[in-house]
Amino acid sequence: MIPKPQPGEYHTYYEKYIEAIPEQTDVLELLQKQRQEVVQLLGRVSESEADFAYEPAKWSIKQLLGHMNDTERIMTYRALCVARGEQNPLPGFDENEYVAQAFFQDRTLAGLLAEHQIVREATISLFSTLPEVALPKIGNANGSPVSVAALAFIIAGHERHHLNILKERYLVKL
Repeated sequence: MIPKPQPGEYHTYYEKYIEAIPEQTDVLELLQKQRQEVVQLLGRVSESEADFAYEPAKWSIKQLLGHMNDTERIMTYRALCVARGEQNPLPGFDENEYVAQAFFQDRTLAGLLAEHQIVREATISLFSTLPEVALPKIGNANGSPVSVAALAFIIAGHERHHLNILKERYLVKL
């Protein structure tokens, strides 16, 4: 089981994601459950509804899901780098610029959902095969320390955060 990270293993910005995951949670099991939850939640959204944004300046459902996929890829890459002993600082990213450059609005929701499943499977595969000695390793991402274990919890907490937003701000208005 991947241990819940302690303060100092991640930038305080990510605390909201890590704290969203209860103590003694098997994060790998949670990642697997979330994979199904995304399909159940968004599988009932039509292609036309997937272009819905709850406010004019907010992302659409497709853009939000694309952002979730991009962020998970980046965090998993960071975990791989740190686990393998990378000493060079890893870059940050501007989530708004990534969404603007991705043209998620031109894709189908079905395609983004299929991509999510593939990305999540790769994430689970990486974390489930890492040796225990890799989990406490700390690297530098976006100018701050981050452990491999923290990245697993950040991924799960980030997804939980956005699933809640989908439920509370998007799907209630469809």
